Amino acid sequence: MDRSDRRRTIVALTGGIGAGKSTAAAAFAARGAVVVDVDRLGRVAAEVGGPAHDAIVERFGADVVREGRLDRAALASKVFGHPDELAALNAISHPAINELLAAEVAAAPSDAIVIFDQAVLVESDVLGRWGAGPEDGYQDVIVVEAPLDVRVQRLIEHRGMNAEDAAARISSQVSDDARRAVATWIIDNGSTTESLEREVDRVWNELTGGKQ
Repeated sequence: MDRSDRRRTIVALTGGIGAGKSTAAAAFAARGAVVVDVDRLGRVAAEVGGPAHDAIVERFGADVVREGRLDRAALASKVFGHPDELAALNAISHPAINELLAAEVAAAPSDAIVIFDQAVLVESDVLGRWGAGPEDGYQDVIVVEAPLDVRVQRLIEHRGMNAEDAAARISSQVSDDARRAVATWIIDNGSTTESLEREVDRVWNELTGGKQ
C-alpha cells in the first residue's frame, strides 16, 4: 500500500452484543489497521495504578479493592441499577480511558488507520473523543449490524445464554436506530464470513482511498 500521502486516521467501530463487532475488528486488523480495544483500556484505567483507580476508590469506597486488585463485582454491585452511580463512574473512567487512548494513538504510525473497538459510543459523548482536532479521538464511526435472530443465536452458541436472556441483553442496550444515526459506514454482518469480508473490504477501500 502506498501511504506516502496519507495521514493518521482515527475511526470508532461499534455494534450491539452479538453483532460481531470484535470479528469485524479482527478483519480490519488483518488488513493493516491498528485496532485498540477500548474495553481493555477501561480495565487498565480502573485497576490499581491506573489513571482512574484512586478516584474510583475515593468515590465508591475502599471495599472495591480486594487483595490488591480492583474487585469488579463489588464495584458493579454499587452501580448496577443505579443510574446516578453509573454516571459518576463514567465521569471518572471515561476521561481516564481517553488518556490511554491518546497514548495509543500517539504511538501508532503517522499514516496509520487507528480503529477503536468501542462498545460504548452512543451512550457517551466523552469516551473516544478528547478534543476538536483530527488526532483528538475518532472522527468517523463504523457500525456493525446483524438481525435480532442472528444475534440471539450467536449469544446462545458462543456465550451459553438462553434465548430469553440473550434477547433481554440485546434490548437493554442502545437501539440500532441510535447507532445508525451516528454511523459513517454500516457493515452488515448477518450472513456468512465471506460476506463480512466483502463488507470490511468495502469500508477499508474507502478508508485507504483505494490505495492497497
